Amino acid sequence: MSHTERTTCTARFTVDPDFTVGPVDPRLFGSFVEHLGRCVYTGIHEPGHPTADEDGLRTDVLELVRELGVTAIRYPGGNFVSGYRWEDGTGPVGERPRRLDVAWRTTETNRFGLGEFIAFLRKVGPEAEPMMALNLGTRGIPEAMDLVEYANHPGGTELSDRRIAHGAKDPYGIRLWCLGNEMDGTWQTGQKTAEEYGRLAAQTARALRQIDPGLELVACGSSARGLPTFAAWEATVLAETYEVVDHVSLHAYYEEVDGDRDSFLASAVDMEAFIKEVVATCDHVGARLKSPKKLTLSFDEWNVWYQRRPNPHPVADWQEAPRLLEDVYTVTDAVVFGTLLITLLRHADRVAVACLAQLVNVIAPIMTEPGGPAWRQTTFFPFAQASRYGRGTVLDVRVDSPAYPTERYGDVPLLHATAVRGEDGGVTVFAVNRGRNAPLDLAVALRGLDLGRVVEHSVLADSDPEARNTLDEPERVVPHAGEGATLVDGTLRAVLEPMSWNVIRLL
Repeated sequence: MSHTERTTCTARFTVDPDFTVGPVDPRLFGSFVEHLGRCVYTGIHEPGHPTADEDGLRTDVLELVRELGVTAIRYPGGNFVSGYRWEDGTGPVGERPRRLDVAWRTTETNRFGLGEFIAFLRKVGPEAEPMMALNLGTRGIPEAMDLVEYANHPGGTELSDRRIAHGAKDPYGIRLWCLGNEMDGTWQTGQKTAEEYGRLAAQTARALRQIDPGLELVACGSSARGLPTFAAWEATVLAETYEVVDHVSLHAYYEEVDGDRDSFLASAVDMEAFIKEVVATCDHVGARLKSPKKLTLSFDEWNVWYQRRPNPHPVADWQEAPRLLEDVYTVTDAVVFGTLLITLLRHADRVAVACLAQLVNVIAPIMTEPGGPAWRQTTFFPFAQASRYGRGTVLDVRVDSPAYPTERYGDVPLLHATAVRGEDGGVTVFAVNRGRNAPLDLAVALRGLDLGRVVEHSVLADSDPEARNTLDEPERVVPHAGEGATLVDGTLRAVLEPMSWNVIRLL
């Protein structure tokens, strides 16, 4: 069938509570705050803004972050962390040093640091957990140990007492730590070979576990699946670190290239393969080591990101908080974004943490204007709905769908879907119709489930695939109610609009 034909066809799958993928770790709905562009300054932190609180945090942004439903938030980088001195962001704000950030060629004022980040998380809510990245680019074991002691030790040592003197009597209790960032990348300050990084990461992990054996540690995996060192990097690093880390990281970004929208809509095919290949590498290393341990994955950078597009904003070297990476997302982008969320859920048995990069302004679901409003991008809605309704146990969904041809991935199913059973027994179906011009009939057989009605069918789609939310039109794109979804004789039937993200809730 041609992808341009308007003929309606049917996709099917079955859900049964006896066939599951696994429980969803809430940290699958994490995000990322890096000292990059306007993510921090005029993003989450803008003293003097009409909505700013006593800590300089924008309360309009805080409200949107709570609505988004993010959990673990990674900080302070990203590439930024590989040249970062954590001490610079502590103590009296007026005494903090200004530094060159060579990762993004900007000037870092350090007005916002670790204490401010923890205060931000506490205001976001109880699920907002810190995920701290350690500088293993220009620093090493001693500085990592110092930061853990400063952040987590109750008191009675120079570093923990320093935290107390800085106004934080109680420890920050940070459990989740990244052992560096993208250390395989030529762009990374302090790039290392797999052998160099693996040894340093293992040594750092052992040192941190001497302070606190209960920390969760993430080893750097490959920065991208397409790198020539992919998989060999993981195998070498994990040979050193397998028994002393808990997770290995994955990073992936997707964009439409040369007008090939059909392949862009199929981006999740690449993400699915990436996850499966890293799992296979982890398990191979575990088998070689004869270890009963199973590593899980931290997909701690993922998003749609138009890296090939020039920056429309003029930026000079060493500016403070310039407008960098401020992609404005379309409905098309949101649909692809939804398929990436579905992929993470489909692998909930091995993906324990995932961080949408990033949270505000920088390739983000939330945008702000300095001194002005904050608003939701198109990608905001799939994430907020997945975080709200994707809690529980992922059911094993095997899709039977018509396919369409793509240049990059071959024939790809029109339907990408998963289903999550909540603690209340209800089931939420997340489904994307990748077809650009034709609706797709959906039939879901429900076995062993006592479900009686369709509570909601929410759709994100638009007749204009380039529709987007902007400062001038902040609510141009919002989800709308789908029509005609029914649950009769144990079968859910619905029609998925062309190129659409769908959330169908059943009770």
